[in-house]
Amino acid sequence: MGNFIGDFVKGSKLDHLPYKVAKGVTLHREIDTYTDNHSIVGISKDKLRVKYRHYAGVIVDMFYDHFLAKNFNSYSEQDLEEFASEKYSLLEKYWDTIPERGQHMLPYMIRGNWLVNYSKKEGIHRSLTGLSRRTKFDSKLDLAIQDLSRYYSEFENEFSEFFVEIQEHISQFREELINSKL
Repeated sequence: MGNFIGDFVKGSKLDHLPYKVAKGVTLHREIDTYTDNHSIVGISKDKLRVKYRHYAGVIVDMFYDHFLAKNFNSYSEQDLEEFASEKYSLLEKYWDTIPERGQHMLPYMIRGNWLVNYSKKEGIHRSLTGLSRRTKFDSKLDLAIQDLSRYYSEFENEFSEFFVEIQEHISQFREELINSKL
């Protein structure tokens, strides 16, 4: 829950949220910070930076989501479709905790089954095209699928290497978070 709403909750005060949700938001923020500052992610962004400028990070996040979904069975004993269904149900159950922007997005996410469809290039392309329509500037996000295809094995190798490292980092961070006061 906290991970989903992490992008919709602003500010450092989280005391208006249920305790576990606040910890989830904190975890989400740590994942973002770690990812944004990681050298391997930087290598992926560098392939895109000239063409997409500050949108390179968004695109790499989505490409990495693709590789996580595509290879989900390598990282989890749970089937991706079952995982997605459980998470969608959880989010619907706690609808009132979700900020308005998240409430607006969630029905589209469920209807489009984003968590599962990110495993396919078509799903990533559809999401990038949708984002492209909503950006204020000519982002060219709808063209990013060409770069995914062009550098597919490089991006996948970079993701695989990065994912091992982020799992280790987040495992340690979660341990500290569990033992901390928020």
